[in-house]
Amino acid sequence: MPDFIQKCEVILKRDPTHLQAMQVLGTFYAQQQQLDRAIPLLRVAQERDPNNPAGFNNLGMALQGAGEHDEAIFCFRKAIELRPSYVMALSNLGTALAKQGNHEAAIQSYRDALSITPNDPVVLNNLGTALRSTGRTKEAVLEFQAALTYAPEFVQARLSLAISLSDLDRLEEAIACYRTIILQDNTNFSVHFNLAELHQKAGQYDAAIRHFKSACALKPADAMPHFKLGVVLQELGDLDVAIDYFRHAIDIATNCPRYYLALAQATKLDADDSHFLAMQRLVEDSSLSDSDRTDLHFALGKAFSDLGAHQLSFDHFLTGNRVRRRYLTYDEKPAINRAKQLCQSVSADTIREFAKTGHSSSLPIFIIGMPRSGSTLVEQVLASHPEVYGAGEISTLFDTFRSAASKFDRWQSVSPLENLTAAERMSISEDYLGRLHKLVSNWTRPQTPTRIINKTLSNYQHIALIYALFPNARIIHTVRDPIDTCLSCFSTFFHSQDFTFDLGELGRRYRSYRELMDHWHRILPSGTIYDVRYEEVVEDLEQNARSLIAYCGLTWDDACLNFHKAKRPVRTASVQQVRKPIYRSSVGRWRPDDAVLRPLLDGLGSYRRGALEGV
Repeated sequence: MPDFIQKCEVILKRDPTHLQAMQVLGTFYAQQQQLDRAIPLLRVAQERDPNNPAGFNNLGMALQGAGEHDEAIFCFRKAIELRPSYVMALSNLGTALAKQGNHEAAIQSYRDALSITPNDPVVLNNLGTALRSTGRTKEAVLEFQAALTYAPEFVQARLSLAISLSDLDRLEEAIACYRTIILQDNTNFSVHFNLAELHQKAGQYDAAIRHFKSACALKPADAMPHFKLGVVLQELGDLDVAIDYFRHAIDIATNCPRYYLALAQATKLDADDSHFLAMQRLVEDSSLSDSDRTDLHFALGKAFSDLGAHQLSFDHFLTGNRVRRRYLTYDEKPAINRAKQLCQSVSADTIREFAKTGHSSSLPIFIIGMPRSGSTLVEQVLASHPEVYGAGEISTLFDTFRSAASKFDRWQSVSPLENLTAAERMSISEDYLGRLHKLVSNWTRPQTPTRIINKTLSNYQHIALIYALFPNARIIHTVRDPIDTCLSCFSTFFHSQDFTFDLGELGRRYRSYRELMDHWHRILPSGTIYDVRYEEVVEDLEQNARSLIAYCGLTWDDACLNFHKAKRPVRTASVQQVRKPIYRSSVGRWRPDDAVLRPLLDGLGSYRRGALEGV
């Protein structure tokens, strides 16, 4: 304890009314988080000196530390009333308001403080944080950058800037921020972890692995970096090591169903596997959240399916889907109505007229269809070709359309190209191609790719637009038996396919998608859409692969038959399957009886009879 504090304690013992000693000790105790000692002293000091703005500010800080935000706000406002230019009180008021969720008032308080001292890095950082909390992330970035201009070593501001840049998908800038922090402090677990996630998102896998390993070393008892490291290795095809990391994560956090789900999805578990037995015990834990319970039921469903206990497996999938569906706000009507509008409003003549002035590039390949229809297999076959880059499931087309909608006020939701000039349509095509080229990473071949794959399956809604903008683009439609497709969707825990958690909704979505695909087949020139039937691919890979490569305008390469050996990362639900040679066990998968499947069968309507009819 500092000597002057000891002296103040002695003074206060001799004279319990000594104002200055009260203020000094109260402030010191507050800084030491001894709030039960600080607050009474500061209250008495403030009562004895009611016109002292510093006394109100110090009491407010202590009260805020104790969670008494309303009273703290009152004290800060009194301090400002007594001294309107009191920057510290204005900043503290902003922080107290932000803690209450009153971010707009907090922003104003911070701005008031900056009007007095515009170069205060702490206030600039706090303002940025409040702006980010209201969704004004671009504005927040400017404030964090300003704070660092005046205080380049301000780690918290740089960390806030990195997080904000990441939110804006400005990945390289965010990565640079984190690297700067690491140069200042290489022992910051959160920085290594966040940096690893950004490298993974950017496709920079070596760096992601390095930083996840650093995070594991810094916090060996934290399961999350071990789990995340397993995910990265799984995407790269290093399945055995990935499985070891999943098991290690489980051993650290034995009650986390998310890790069990990753393990079950990555490998077949033996009936006596200790982690499989632990899953079965854990499902009886009534304290699990519904989110955890969903993960666990999907994990058990997969594990029992691998063991051939199909009815027990499906019971778990039913429960997991039912629990998950309760928390989704999914409404099937907009998507189904939009598909109907497209069928009614988009005509062959209009699309063919637009296509005459479309971009001549043959760079884009689009793989479209339903999830679990063999699309990842097709992409892996194509991406094994030395001229093809598989970009995976990307938002590039959506981002291009969103940009066009903001640029052209004549952009319409159903027929967006109708009121645009040929030059405007060409600018949209160029925008998309530019975005595609930026996606290419870790490309080690001497020539640049002549084809780039977009495997966002929901782009089936935009086929007319794709053809109009890129008449030479390749559009590959993957099709699988409808019931096999839907049951595979129902057995997979998707994070972004909300229509897959209810059998009836799943069937109706499938029927809507197929009706729209039938419409595109009718109005577009023959050969525009190339249908790949999953069952035929697994029956004769080479013949179908050769036909696929020829459709894409490429010369044959034997690497396409060894797709499972390709080193490219895979991030879809089929990550394990495409690391194996072709197999037929997914054709004609086990099905529950018609009574259980009735919602799905009714939803499918006439399409339940087979995927190969009408295509």
